[in-house]
Amino acid sequence: MVATPIGNLADISERAIETLNTVDAILCEDTRVTAKLLLSRNIATPTRTLHDHNEQDRTPFLIEKLQEGARYAVVSDAGTPLVSDPGYRLVRAAIAAGIHVTAIPGPNAVITALTLSGLPPLPFMFLGFPAPRSEARKTGFSALRAAEQAGLHSTLIWYEAPHRLVESLEDLIDVFGPEREAAVGRELTKRFEEMVRGTLTEVLEHFRVTAPRGEITLLIGPSAEDDSGAADLDTHLREALTTHSVKDAAALVAGIVKLPKRTVYARALELSRELKD
Repeated sequence: MVATPIGNLADISERAIETLNTVDAILCEDTRVTAKLLLSRNIATPTRTLHDHNEQDRTPFLIEKLQEGARYAVVSDAGTPLVSDPGYRLVRAAIAAGIHVTAIPGPNAVITALTLSGLPPLPFMFLGFPAPRSEARKTGFSALRAAEQAGLHSTLIWYEAPHRLVESLEDLIDVFGPEREAAVGRELTKRFEEMVRGTLTEVLEHFRVTAPRGEITLLIGPSAEDDSGAADLDTHLREALTTHSVKDAAALVAGIVKLPKRTVYARALELSRELKD
């Protein structure tokens, strides 16, 4: 697994260059993208595609070749392979077959954005891309908010497409509140690198005025130490349960605290049993 630059081609390591020069073939997410990097370093190693749509079908053939002694380097379009990029199926299959797998570490947008964000670096949780549709996106965000109310305290990180960034920020505000600390890294390591920091509201206003472009990494800080979400949930549920059924109380409170209905229903069921006892 060979990490490649996330923007600035000068960020490739000497070990990466040596490896790409000496393997039998380079497995690329997109050979056209990788060709630019290889050309800049005069690397003439053959390239083959390995992406989400063909990885499962190609893996048995590649495993057979590896067992015969072939050496492959896996690269993504940018950054570290497997981090929201192809390669996982091949690595799993290689490990299962007893084939040696190693990595040439290097650039990664998640770590780069985290170090520049000013948000707490530990713990952090990388969550890939948010769902493309608002309803599914809010469901995912609400599940994380529920986890926070159960004790999760972590900086949260996503990749996002520039044309969906504003909508995602709006959904984050709906679920996590307008004052949550946030940061957006854009075009990291490139000429027009930008790191926008502030509350979710401030970051949203920036990108409403200045349309986002390029590669986007989106971060929000952990919940406040005095976050009273769990207590608020129980308070609302206890009040609602005095006049409503468990099902109706859960539906009512889910809209107030912006948590998944199944999460609120499970807690309402617990409180209902406690009240009966």
